[in-house]
Amino acid sequence: MCGRYSATKNPAALVQEFDAVDETGGKARDEDYNVAPTKNVVTVVQRHPRDAEGNVLDEEPAVRSLRVMRWGLVPFWAKDPSVGNRMINTRAETATEKPAFKRALAKRRCLVPADGWYEWRRAGKQKEPFFMTGEDLAFAGIWESWRDKKDADAEPLITFSIITTDAIGRLTDIHDRMPLLMTKDRWSTWLDPDRDDVGELLTPPADLVDKLELRPVSDRVNNVRNNGPELVERVEAGQADLDAPLFDLPK
Repeated sequence: MCGRYSATKNPAALVQEFDAVDETGGKARDEDYNVAPTKNVVTVVQRHPRDAEGNVLDEEPAVRSLRVMRWGLVPFWAKDPSVGNRMINTRAETATEKPAFKRALAKRRCLVPADGWYEWRRAGKQKEPFFMTGEDLAFAGIWESWRDKKDADAEPLITFSIITTDAIGRLTDIHDRMPLLMTKDRWSTWLDPDRDDVGELLTPPADLVDKLELRPVSDRVNNVRNNGPELVERVEAGQADLDAPLFDLPK
């Protein structure tokens, strides 16, 4: 799974990296070394513009932009947004089949910029956090727009889920799952709003995985209230507090 990651690039840097326009409206968080589910974070989408009535202008070129979304997918048909707490990840193997995901996979895909992600290696009762990091990282994601039917005037809630797949290469030594990484040569195809089938992109790029650094880090990352560059600093393997809670998420 992917339950924590680090994202410290500001919108100005992401505009340059992803060749996008900034539509975050000043709502983007400062650098976050401990991104957890339910947080609002920056994502990248590519959409055709709409007219004043909200109709999609298919004849106009699609625009790539930065958007703030909440982590935890809430399908448009959900009765309650709390369902998003259980949909932080989407398995690539079943994304084309499950009703909660297949429509978003076909029509609403996004990229999730990251410096790297955290995973916990288990050996018996032990658990040790690692930070997987590399250059130009972006996770494949899907997003949805949800409206509260009880409040017609409420703003839509925009949420996303990170797609995961079986871990490959050295990552299997840490965990059996990993986020689906998107290399730069895949970004345009993944974001293309006119493309419905992206099945060939649901396999992680082995060459990128080989370049990742798998870094043991402090168990301070277990607590979402902890945040700062010290969370991604290397520590000696085996220094984790084995009694620390694996996940301490906001209530």
